[in-house]
Amino acid sequence: MNELVSIIVPTYNTEKFIRQTIESVQNQSYSNWEMILADDASTDKTVAIIEEFAKNDNRIKLFKLPENRGNGFARNTALEKAIGKYIAYLDADDLWFPEKLEKQIQYLKANNQPFTFSYYDSIDEEGNNLNRRVESPNPLTYKELFFCNYVGNLTAIYDVEHFGKIKLESSEKRQDWRIWLTILKQIKSAEAVPESLAFYRIRKDSISSSKFKLIKHNFGVYRKFHGYNLFFSILLMMRFLFTQLVIKPKYIKKV
Repeated sequence: MNELVSIIVPTYNTEKFIRQTIESVQNQSYSNWEMILADDASTDKTVAIIEEFAKNDNRIKLFKLPENRGNGFARNTALEKAIGKYIAYLDADDLWFPEKLEKQIQYLKANNQPFTFSYYDSIDEEGNNLNRRVESPNPLTYKELFFCNYVGNLTAIYDVEHFGKIKLESSEKRQDWRIWLTILKQIKSAEAVPESLAFYRIRKDSISSSKFKLIKHNFGVYRKFHGYNLFFSILLMMRFLFTQLVIKPKYIKKV
């Protein structure tokens, strides 16, 4: 039996990329999915493009927010509408390999696991392959995740029957990392499907491309999400930076 997978996609002014993203989902060898797109009041042609796809494929569902509330709010809105056994995440500019869902669902079932992720390759804003693969410790422990977000948002899948719908504060940044921390705090460690199953698009205007913003938002995870005091959060952030600069690069491979 192929259970339904709910694919959560927040969108905002992604007319340049959203068509390719939707097509990468439609090309999945695993066909029992619903793609829930919550648009955060886009001002470009994003909504029109999604509506064009939704008209011809009833698995694609669009929910339009009346005002811009941020990526976290849009993601939570899509999550509320999901009815699948599994939740998968995909950003509106990233791409999946055709066998992505099939391989991960098979892995979850074969290993009786409620959560998994995979490695991923990087592309630039124009879609050119950067020949760079991002891997992770495997298995990945909670402690390892605590000091570095090794889980690519575009690769994660979890079982709703095991965890429920994991909904966090809409206003908080690094929402994805907080979700994986919530999951691994329960199950202690997780295994990745040990191959690349997606393309992550590196954009000039993204949070991940701004080192200062990244440090600020990661610090917020220790200070607000974990609730540590200022001094201890600074110490943890130093360990985070060491992991980010010294340890994580060992998991980035040339391909």
